[in-house]
Amino acid sequence: MKKYIFNTLLSLSLVGMTASCDLDAPTQSSMDESLIFSNYSMAEAAVMGIHQSFGETNSYRGRFLPYYGLNSDVEWINGQDTDNFNDGGKNDLGSYGTAAGNGQMNSSNNAYAKLYEAIERANKIIEGLRTYGNTESDSDMAQLLGETLTLRAFIYLDLIKAWGDVPARFEPITSETLYLPRSNRDEIFKQLLVDLDEASKLVAWPNDNAATKSTERVSRTFAKGLRARIALYAGGYSQRQGGAISLSNDPELERTAMYTIVKNECLEIINSGKNKLGEFKDNFLKLCKDDVTAGEESIWEIPFSEGRGRVLYTFGVKHNSQDQYTQQAQGGVNGPLPYLFYDYDVEDVRRDITCVPYDWSKETTSKQQLRALNNWCFGKLRYEWMNRIVTSTNDDGVNWQAMRMADIYLMAAEVINELEGPAAAAPYLKPILDRALPAAKVTAYMSQATASKDAFFKAIVDQRALEFAGECLRKADLIRWNMLKEKLDEAKEKMVQLRSRQGAYADLPEKLYYQTAEDGETLVIYGLNHGDTDEAGAALGYESNVTWISESKLEDKKINWLYNKNPDENQYWPIWQEFVDSSNGMLNNEWY
Repeated sequence: MKKYIFNTLLSLSLVGMTASCDLDAPTQSSMDESLIFSNYSMAEAAVMGIHQSFGETNSYRGRFLPYYGLNSDVEWINGQDTDNFNDGGKNDLGSYGTAAGNGQMNSSNNAYAKLYEAIERANKIIEGLRTYGNTESDSDMAQLLGETLTLRAFIYLDLIKAWGDVPARFEPITSETLYLPRSNRDEIFKQLLVDLDEASKLVAWPNDNAATKSTERVSRTFAKGLRARIALYAGGYSQRQGGAISLSNDPELERTAMYTIVKNECLEIINSGKNKLGEFKDNFLKLCKDDVTAGEESIWEIPFSEGRGRVLYTFGVKHNSQDQYTQQAQGGVNGPLPYLFYDYDVEDVRRDITCVPYDWSKETTSKQQLRALNNWCFGKLRYEWMNRIVTSTNDDGVNWQAMRMADIYLMAAEVINELEGPAAAAPYLKPILDRALPAAKVTAYMSQATASKDAFFKAIVDQRALEFAGECLRKADLIRWNMLKEKLDEAKEKMVQLRSRQGAYADLPEKLYYQTAEDGETLVIYGLNHGDTDEAGAALGYESNVTWISESKLEDKKINWLYNKNPDENQYWPIWQEFVDSSNGMLNNEWY
């Protein structure tokens, strides 16, 4: 059963974050480390202390997950426009013009601090296990060491994705390392690749030991998958010191070498058979139902207890009241761009699961009701799919799925296309399409995609958008492909065409025609599919209709809020002023 009680041995891992530096010295342990790290139960409790850092109020729970990755060409902050900019800095975080004094982030207990808190806890655990854990002969202790190395790498990757070059801390802090400058991210990448190579040899495959029976614990699949993801980013483009976008000039991170790592790790995962692709919808049903059984599509999830985590609050379908499905009137904070639904094939099973044009009404026994064209909900996460009532006004307790098997297949397809060509890569793209589209359409699509290396890469770009919308992978993908501004500009143009029903959207009706089904809560809608017409909609005799597509439904100010400043010049958040001011002159945002 999911959800751990985090008895974290705070005497071991307390790490303060004050205004004096980017990370203060740890308090001295009140327990003997040789006792803690030679005892499995106590050492495991220390590892759970890293999980605690994930769930704290302003860490992943309420700051990093709701905001990192917004805005992209498939997801944005709902309600974002010039009329509600004065919102404490929330919209600023997705606008590519974030100020160092941002009101949501600029505090000593916020996401930047909490990620380093987790890293310090990990550093102390790694040191303790290497010294006292007998990890060479004790497989359980080796599992804990590999798990901690992997969690530290996961956190460092998020730090790099959000802030670019960041201080590198791979040992517990001392008075000599109290203040550190930014480190070149390439040096951090190289250390993480080494760490994860070691970790993958220490941790077990899913279900091969007691720990890896749950997706809340690190398995060999996750260690290898994370190593592949880091190699993919290390071999990609990003904004560098001075502001220019480029590949790394470090020969150890040369693209072919990095892509070879991705290929080898992904193929070992796929060929192991330890995880499998299932039905697309089933993955998200299990996530909402707290099913953390290992070996399915889900590889690793950030674990949240029932009273922590705002995953559905932020990415779920909006409920406007404490209704028959939930005691929490939340959801819908972030959503898909309005054209995304129309970019799916009409028979793509991912479309209606990912993009939802309704929310739930205010009645105690509520029903579905239309939202606006500019305010869709993500539908992968739904309160109505949960098995339990939400116990908090703000927290739903659903885990954040950090990696799933679809990503392993698509990473493999991408790099094998670059290394060997589309024919060799095709077997790793096709399974993703097989579960999404009818067989005849898969055949036709694969024929076009395998026509050339460039055609296959375009298919990867498109399929990663359709597969992972709402999972906050897209922004980092666009950055590593050097396509961020290009795709955001394309998104703006597509929204202009959509509101005018031009180009690819010329065959859409102006109105939607709808009524409530016999079950009293489900909305029946006509007019969302390409080829639907107003004439056919009016002839249905449905109870209601509404003008759905027009310029007034998708105004310039909303479209232009996709980015406020040039995304290619603002790929990262600044390190928050709180930490710059207290860094003893070691930190700055000179080129950010």
